Amino acid sequence: MLNAKKKIVKEKGAVPTAIEEEVAKALFDIEVSPSSDIKADIKDVYISGAKEMEVGKGGVAIVVHMPFRVWKTVKKIQGRLIRELEKKFSRKHIILVANRTILDKNFKRKGLKVRPRSRTLTAVHEAILEDVCGPTEIVGKRTRISVDGTKLLKVYL
Repeated sequence: MLNAKKKIVKEKGAVPTAIEEEVAKALFDIEVSPSSDIKADIKDVYISGAKEMEVGKGGVAIVVHMPFRVWKTVKKIQGRLIRELEKKFSRKHIILVANRTILDKNFKRKGLKVRPRSRTLTAVHEAILEDVCGPTEIVGKRTRISVDGTKLLKVYL
């Protein structure tokens, strides 16, 4: 378990929860298993958080947050990594999401001259939607606004 703790990187003083330790142990088990084909790629992968969420009627999903620095390597093995983690956590869905930063309109206080488009609220939400959809690609989106003003976003995969 000592080496599995290296798979969790949290802020100073923050203690990992039980679900985060389980996910870190599963990542470590995948890394050390001799039969794993993603063994070399998962060596540099670590998590920053994990949450268990209720989905649908009685379903459970684990949302695993990764630092943006490791997201490039995770993106390459995302489908296989999700499959391996779902084997470890039976009857639970796995969703991998990168941690992204949103800069508000008062970004000049942070000492930046221009706010990058990738740090805007809309761009971060679009990127998180891409992450949640997993290894599949979003083909189209339609926003339907009903008479009472509620918005429904349809995403075509």
